[in-house]
Amino acid sequence: MSYWNYREQLSRQDRLRRSIYEALRDELDEYLIEYGLVESYHNFVEKDLQYPFVEKRELKPRARIPDVEYERHNRFLVIFVEDFVRSDHKKYIRFFDDNKVTKENLMRSGTVQFSKKYFKNIKLFESSHFSDFLKGLLPVDYALLIQRDPTIKARNRYSLSHFHVRIDWPIADAAEDMARDLRYISKDLYEKGDDYAEEVQKKFFEYSGLPLTSGGRRTAAMVAAQYLKRTSCISTVYVASSESRAIYRISERGVSKYILMKLTDTDIQNIAETHNLKVDTVKKNYLVAEEDDGGIVIFQATYERTSHARFPEDGKLRELNSEYFWMTVVNQSIMPKPGAWDMSPLPYSIIYT
Repeated sequence: MSYWNYREQLSRQDRLRRSIYEALRDELDEYLIEYGLVESYHNFVEKDLQYPFVEKRELKPRARIPDVEYERHNRFLVIFVEDFVRSDHKKYIRFFDDNKVTKENLMRSGTVQFSKKYFKNIKLFESSHFSDFLKGLLPVDYALLIQRDPTIKARNRYSLSHFHVRIDWPIADAAEDMARDLRYISKDLYEKGDDYAEEVQKKFFEYSGLPLTSGGRRTAAMVAAQYLKRTSCISTVYVASSESRAIYRISERGVSKYILMKLTDTDIQNIAETHNLKVDTVKKNYLVAEEDDGGIVIFQATYERTSHARFPEDGKLRELNSEYFWMTVVNQSIMPKPGAWDMSPLPYSIIYT
């Protein structure tokens, strides 16, 4: 049971839109990994600081993350919608005329600085300067909204339409919505008592792949992802946190987590042998930085929701058992570095070894 339609259920027109969206999402993945991880690493190097690599234990479902904010680490919140968010959702997804991406609004915002002169089409995804424009807006508080332009019906044209977008849906309402969808409650979050409601809200964090102590951006991301299920299209929410040193990607495919990982020369040699590649090929296409005793790669962990976090097969109401895991690791890979065109992710299982 899903809130969105699979490709084979779509009209030819909407299949084309889905294809364009997914291709653009691949590009957005690269832009955000470059800014959120690779540039963060260089921020530390430039200040002669040791980069705070994520430990393996932090990649496990239900893992705790050290409560430390690393100011040199880039952070952001980006919402990318396959269609567009209708105006009747503005009560909770706060996008208005005064935070629309226009030259006037950007000039009025003292937090936005650009290296390139603003011109009319720069906010369009198809613009050659879009990635630079996006990078200039990523540090702004709250979320960026990228969606299809509804005024151009003949084309599937996407643009960065709004900045400083607040997510104002209460966590309790989002958790209630999730629990109702999963049949842990029939109507109201508190229908089974305060303790039960508290457990449901804790599980909402696990449902989104986030630790219970997640800060503002990550909390806003999971609330936005849940709220956007009220639209009839797919959407993707990206969030980078200076505490987690990771990028979370929440979509119809589940949850993925991207981090930087340090490999020794021996690790690189073993990876090359396992995948029948030359060491130089691995270094050229997968290492985002080299160090004296090895190199830095982008690691992706992909999580899938267990049966306890999916609609029950019989559709009946059920009781919540907080002991059951709601997330499981289904894929672990070393990703090609941004810009590598003809290389595939390399399976690399390390979380439970």
